[in-house]
Amino acid sequence: MATPTVVLLPVWGAGHLTPMLEAGKRLLASGAGGGRALSVTVLVMRPPTEQQASEIEGHIRRAEEEAAAAGLDVRFRRLPAVEPPTDHEGPVEFISRAVELHVPHVRAAVSGLPSVAALVLDLFCTPLIDVARELAVPAYVYFTCNAATLSFFLRLPALLEEVAGEFEEMEGAADIPGLPPVPPLWLPMPVMERARPECAWYAYHGRRFADADGIIVNTATELDRGALSAIAGGRCTRGGPAPALYPIGPVISFPPPAEPPHDCVRWLEAQPPASVVFLCFGSGGFFTAAQAHEVARGLERSGHRFLWVLRGPPAPGSRQPTDANLAELLPDGFLERTRGRGLVWPTAAPQKEILARAAVGGFVTHCGWNSILESLWCGVPMAPWPLYAEQHLNAFALVAAAGAAVAMGVDRRRGNFVEAAELERAVRALMGGGEEGRRARERAAEMKAACRNAVEDGGSSAAALKRLSNDILCRQLPSSSLGTS
Repeated sequence: MATPTVVLLPVWGAGHLTPMLEAGKRLLASGAGGGRALSVTVLVMRPPTEQQASEIEGHIRRAEEEAAAAGLDVRFRRLPAVEPPTDHEGPVEFISRAVELHVPHVRAAVSGLPSVAALVLDLFCTPLIDVARELAVPAYVYFTCNAATLSFFLRLPALLEEVAGEFEEMEGAADIPGLPPVPPLWLPMPVMERARPECAWYAYHGRRFADADGIIVNTATELDRGALSAIAGGRCTRGGPAPALYPIGPVISFPPPAEPPHDCVRWLEAQPPASVVFLCFGSGGFFTAAQAHEVARGLERSGHRFLWVLRGPPAPGSRQPTDANLAELLPDGFLERTRGRGLVWPTAAPQKEILARAAVGGFVTHCGWNSILESLWCGVPMAPWPLYAEQHLNAFALVAAAGAAVAMGVDRRRGNFVEAAELERAVRALMGGGEEGRRARERAAEMKAACRNAVEDGGSSAAALKRLSNDILCRQLPSSSLGTS
């Protein structure tokens, strides 16, 4: 009889694809299920650009090599290309509509497999829950963000009914179960204009999450206890059943260090312990010259050592940052005045390797959830500078709930602008000897221990992973075969 396979359907962004692949490998390696074997089949949607397609193929090659070396049965199937939408207003709408166009291809691919144990969907792939129902296959959502954002997604449909106008204009704070009251300007970017399709798609996915057989969350119980308890207690789905939750994180992949070491890593090795503030803003973060000048002045006046990954604005027609032209983006003389205590890196850098270095004492981050997890894994406190997507809510939770960061004033009405004086203040608080920085360092150290304990044998995330594996296998009828639809 064919080995039951768990089908993964990620979207093409590396921040979505890589954690889901790692989760799939961990599911196979967990050894749960009383000796009954599982395999993983990954359905690959072609990315919309050649650059993204090349990057994704690189991730797939590495995943295939790692799975083969570990003796894990992981297979990839490329889905037929579709003509992507061209009249979209934002990335959430684009991804969600592109996923809809893949529905017949996913149905055909899943139907053609001899024994499917479950379909695990990216958080933006919820239209495929209906395909799973048609084929009598359990459907799980893999939620790449934290439980605070999941709480928001589940709460959003009701919140839209309760608040008459734009969230920015509402009186008081938003009630997101499991979090302190959330000021409106810290809500996710896609919902700030209710008439736009981005907001409607967020609400759609929030409703569909409750239709899944369970939600796999890239967090640990110890990191997100309040939000996870609120979701499990039905506070986010008032009147409806609470979804089953599997907090299996942190799910972080660690490729082997580069040989020879990256230039940024070599520079850090020459710096004193916990002396460097690291600034990095994800694969989509970039600065104009006006903002880069403010950052430069703030760093220079702070007096602290720094490693700053600076990217330039995208080329016309592109969404991807460009390598920075430092002569155009930085103030005259800045590099000379900070030589020896600062390094500005104008292209992509190995963030995980950098955060793991003893010299890094603080992290100014865009607050993508993967970046937050990597920082907590290494015990590095943060100063949040959210830019897009759900990052503002992540930043609020990081300061107000987790306590592993110092607050930084970000002017959302000016495109998330930060003044030089505010960056200087935040860096001094993060890196200095004051109470705010001390508390953030203590909480980051506690969360480092919690992250690592959670994924060890007997930890909360390891137990959740075993529970997920057992639940998948228990739903699998031994003699079932999907056949064709």
